[in-house]
Amino acid sequence: DDVFTWDDPERIAASLKRSAEASGRRKGTPYQSAMSMLTFYLNRAGTNLPAGQRDVLEQAKDELRKAFGRD
Repeated sequence: DDVFTWDDPERIAASLKRSAEASGRRKGTPYQSAMSMLTFYLNRAGTNLPAGQRDVLEQAKDELRKAFGRD
């Protein structure tokens, strides 16, 4: 719950990675699934998302890339 409101990009990325790897419903790779969840939230939150939180979520994208070895 409330993963996207956390202030720690590493924690957000780790949680999304765990969720994506545990999911049996995904069609793509765990990386694609995790990145899609994050991007979907960013797109849906739109202009209502405070700039600071948007920055944290953008950093979480970089952390996801690192977590999946896609630097």
